[in-house]
Amino acid sequence: MLGQLALGSAIMGATTVVAALSLWGLEAFLARIHRWVVRPPQGPRLVAAVTAVMIWTLVVMTVAVWIWALALWGLGVFVTLEAAVYFALVAFTTLGFGDILLPQEWRLLGGLAAANGLLVFALLAAMLVETLRQTRLRQRGDRP
Repeated sequence: MLGQLALGSAIMGATTVVAALSLWGLEAFLARIHRWVVRPPQGPRLVAAVTAVMIWTLVVMTVAVWIWALALWGLGVFVTLEAAVYFALVAFTTLGFGDILLPQEWRLLGGLAAANGLLVFALLAAMLVETLRQTRLRQRGDRP
C-alpha cells in the first residue's frame, strides 16, 4: 500500500512539474504576443489568444495522461500500451467507465490518477480564465 502511494505521489509530482512548467511557458508566450493582442481588431485577436491557450491546455492534459499511461504500462499493470492509455484517460478525467480495472495490487493508483486529474484540470481551468482576464484587460488598456 505505501509503495503504491509513494509511486502514485511521484507520478502526480511529475504531472505537476509538467503543468507548472507549461504555465511558465504560457506566461512567456502571452508576454511575447502582448503588443499583437492589444492592436485592433481585438475580437479576432482575443479568439486567437484563447484558442492558443485551449490548444496549450489540451497538450498539457495529453502529456499528463501519457505520463500515467507510460508508468502503468512500464510497471506491467497493463499488457498493451493502448489499454494503459485508455485507463489513464478514463481515470484522469474521472469518467470511470469501469470496463478496464486495475489489478487489486495496483488499485490505489486509479484513485490517485483521478485526484491528479482533478487538480490538473483545476489548474488549467484557472489558467484559461486568467488568460482571458489578462487579455481583456490589456485590450482595454488597463494594467493586469
